[in-house]
Amino acid sequence: MAKSIFITGASSGLGEALALEFARRGYAVAVAGRRIDRLEALAARLLELGAAAALSLELDVTNFDTIDPALERAVREFGRLDVVVANAGVGYSLPVGRGKFELVRRTIDTDLTGAIATIEHALPRLRAQGGGQIVAITSVAGSRGLPFMGAYSAAKAGLHRYVQALRAEVRHEPIVVTELAPGYIDTDINRGVPNRPFVIPLERGGAILARLIERGVGHRYVPSWPWTLIAPLMKFVPAALFAPRPRKARTSQE
Repeated sequence: MAKSIFITGASSGLGEALALEFARRGYAVAVAGRRIDRLEALAARLLELGAAAALSLELDVTNFDTIDPALERAVREFGRLDVVVANAGVGYSLPVGRGKFELVRRTIDTDLTGAIATIEHALPRLRAQGGGQIVAITSVAGSRGLPFMGAYSAAKAGLHRYVQALRAEVRHEPIVVTELAPGYIDTDINRGVPNRPFVIPLERGGAILARLIERGVGHRYVPSWPWTLIAPLMKFVPAALFAPRPRKARTSQE
């Protein structure tokens, strides 16, 4: 029987790249996200690439009551879920105190609360079937608060701590808890960022993530080099080195 995987936020970016990688590995792949038209096209492509089965599910993880029914449908289709990936996320440039609270709330609801809700609903199903793997996609941005990324950094840092607690709680159960913290991988979520150090192509990022998931690692930065060295040091770097330069004030004549 083929292994199965459930991926949130799969209509683009890392979620889509992961779905393609696991299709090539012969998994049954459930892709969930808000853009059902893209997901249906993706499901057809997954079958062409060798997926044992493919299921597209319309899901907004901020509509928390819809997460469990989506997982249930995937279980009915595949028989079980071996891997559940909490990947859905948004990222906005959000200067603090500039009237962007709705986007701040959307970021927290999606990247933190939506991810936790996905895991909370998935874990009882994995326990009931005798085991499985939870995967949370965090970020190197969770290592410290970055300018214009306060909500995103906070959400990813919060998810990191939640996953740490989860791993400790299930250490005597047949549940693998994997946290993958990417640096800059070339996706829509960061293409507007002026400076993307050590950026890697999306296809390479997806392949690395898939390998680490199959290996059942605990926590890894992606790519491992140089982020394994740099990310832990980021929290000790003086804030002045991250602070943007002040813009020249405009006068009424300009």
